[in-house]
Amino acid sequence: MSQPYARTQTESDVLAAVTPASSAAPDPAPGPRSTYRLQLRPEFPFSAAEAAVPYLASLGVSHLHLSPVLEAVPGSTHGYDVTDHTRVRAELGGEPGLRALAATARGHGLGLVLDIVPNHMAVPSPLRLNAPLWEVLREGPDSPYARWFDIDWEAGGGQVLLPVLAEPPGPDSFTPDRDGGVLRHGELEFPLREGTAGLALPELLAAQWYRPAWWREARTRLNYRRFFTISGLIGVRVEDPEVFAATHAKVLELVRDGVAGGLRIDHVDGLADPEGYLRRLRTAVGDGCWVVVEKILARHERLPSGWPVAGTTGYDALHRVDGVLTDPTGAAELARRYTQFTGSAPWRETARACAREVLTGDLAAELAALERAAGPQLAAGVKELLIAYPVYRPYPGEPELDAGALAEAAAPAGAGAVAGVRDLVLRDPAFAARFAQTSAALRAKSLEDRAFYRYAPLLSATEVGGDPGQPALTPAEFHAYCAELDRDWPGSGTVLSTHDTKRSADVRARISALSQAPEVMGAPAGPDPQLAWVARQTALGLGEAPERAERLAEALLKAVREAALHTSWTDQDPAYEDTVAGHAPRDPELPPELAAAARANLLGMTLLHLAMPGVPEVYQGAETEYRALVDPDNRRPARFPREALARLDSGAAPRGPAEEKLALTAALLRLRRDRPGLFTGYAPLPARGPAAGHCLAFARPGGLVAAVTRLSHRLAGSGGWRGTALPLPPGKWTALLDRGVAYEGEAPLAELLSARPVALLVREGGDG
Repeated sequence: MSQPYARTQTESDVLAAVTPASSAAPDPAPGPRSTYRLQLRPEFPFSAAEAAVPYLASLGVSHLHLSPVLEAVPGSTHGYDVTDHTRVRAELGGEPGLRALAATARGHGLGLVLDIVPNHMAVPSPLRLNAPLWEVLREGPDSPYARWFDIDWEAGGGQVLLPVLAEPPGPDSFTPDRDGGVLRHGELEFPLREGTAGLALPELLAAQWYRPAWWREARTRLNYRRFFTISGLIGVRVEDPEVFAATHAKVLELVRDGVAGGLRIDHVDGLADPEGYLRRLRTAVGDGCWVVVEKILARHERLPSGWPVAGTTGYDALHRVDGVLTDPTGAAELARRYTQFTGSAPWRETARACAREVLTGDLAAELAALERAAGPQLAAGVKELLIAYPVYRPYPGEPELDAGALAEAAAPAGAGAVAGVRDLVLRDPAFAARFAQTSAALRAKSLEDRAFYRYAPLLSATEVGGDPGQPALTPAEFHAYCAELDRDWPGSGTVLSTHDTKRSADVRARISALSQAPEVMGAPAGPDPQLAWVARQTALGLGEAPERAERLAEALLKAVREAALHTSWTDQDPAYEDTVAGHAPRDPELPPELAAAARANLLGMTLLHLAMPGVPEVYQGAETEYRALVDPDNRRPARFPREALARLDSGAAPRGPAEEKLALTAALLRLRRDRPGLFTGYAPLPARGPAAGHCLAFARPGGLVAAVTRLSHRLAGSGGWRGTALPLPPGKWTALLDRGVAYEGEAPLAELLSARPVALLVREGGDG
């Protein structure tokens, strides 16, 4: 029986109650309570981030998470193309700018988390920008820097293949400048090897430690490890202690000086020995530094328990939050309609076909290197085992292979070849490392960058770590994941939108609503059924938005090139590509009933993300409405809703879903900062009544209850809550974001969720 108390409270009351003090003390707890990701770029340098600090402190975050800050290719909009590990990027304001940002943040009670890139460096233009690589190209394998880079000198005949030329070079393409010590090809410059001054041009070219080549040669002849299939990023042998020391000295100095209190490790799967690297890093930074890894985990996969990190960057949380708000019946119907309409193969067949294409095409050089190492008798086993592998990569002693994967690999390759490769992985560390690195690149390119674009019944399910063939998650599975996170990895990161998500949470919330009404998709018209389907869902997800036509056209062009069905990045079909933008529908809006379901999805995603176990991250601008498509659309300069937050803090009511989301986000971030004891423990909270399955609720025993509406469109069609109630843990509970009514015993959901599809309750006298 509910027992309301005579007290009212609006969103603005809640925000006012937890408005930050400007003199807030630094967080004494280990690790952040929440992070806010900022994408730095020349147009948004350290000074711009510093100007945003007062607003971000008022929002309630505890740490600012910065994209890579070390020197990168000039003009880079992301910073992952590092050229110099010893310097903070000048285009962003240099080290003085970073230290000034840290000081201002510290003055407002905020810390910094740095994104670092241990796996690779840029092969820049001009090449001189990467001084260690320039020296290797000049001095060869005897250079002190040769140990830095993952180069197979033997496979290249003693030369490094440099696939940097726009076209095949002619006999007179190169001009030596012997006085300057360089070899020129147009605007490109390469270092001249010492002692070659008297050689004629043909002999001069043959004498160098490198061979400039047409970019297409990278597919089959490349002899250095790269990032995925990007030849402009060369693999770094960070497993070497000297290389680790040289490439991490500046970052470690920044941690030691208190400039940064946390690190995000980019693409940990690309390293030869991730655990060894992380142990060396932990020793260097100490136990007080929060470290998370960008590790993509399949739904059944777990982070290796021995890694000395707080957890992942949060993609595992993303697809569970999305999945529990996806209708499994409607998702299956969408898959049926999509297959019927487009003729597409099922998900598993699509994924395997894409893996075979990428491995034998874009990654042919990597495959050939592994086959040479394994020997001719095991070559077929190498290829088929890579294609069948069910996770991104194996780890020593843990070959993640089930009977089904083994059977898939053995069918074309033979059981003996597969067994031989498995044995090689287990007993040969060098082969195991290269097999694992290739496996990670293959999964990323074949799933994230091909199959996710080729199989598209429900686009909201195609995010890294997701399973488009099984997009929905049951409440029981969600609760089990959260309980495990709270028990094993309470400091792990959680995210909804990132610089790498193909669609922001706001866009996915709208697309996911289609799983509750698959008939809305209809039969999109157009000469290319697959593209027409993708275009309709993309347009419905984006809705009315600034520069909508241009942004849709750019996202759809990227989608068809990644899918590689009619055109691709390397083999473009201009005639086909000219038709792509025309597939975008003129009406981008959801029907009103699905717009309401999208609102329920978005507010539900926001509440689950910010109330569940882990350390939540808010992507820049995503505290309010943030509709973004795939990069570069999701890396546009940040827009902060300063005025809206100030208006809410002054007592005004939210104006629409965007400000509802902002109010909810600020309230939870401030609670996390000011009352962290509320966010301890985890317990599912099942509703009772005929519509119980439409309520997903849990308690944080420290004194917080979160409740969201699942599948609100289906709920409305079945008659609403109809007497369904949420039993509450002992105590008196105030519904902060509703009408401030307090409950004891239970809360009728028709009352608790009458104003909005989510509820946040705090126990009177709760911990924290």
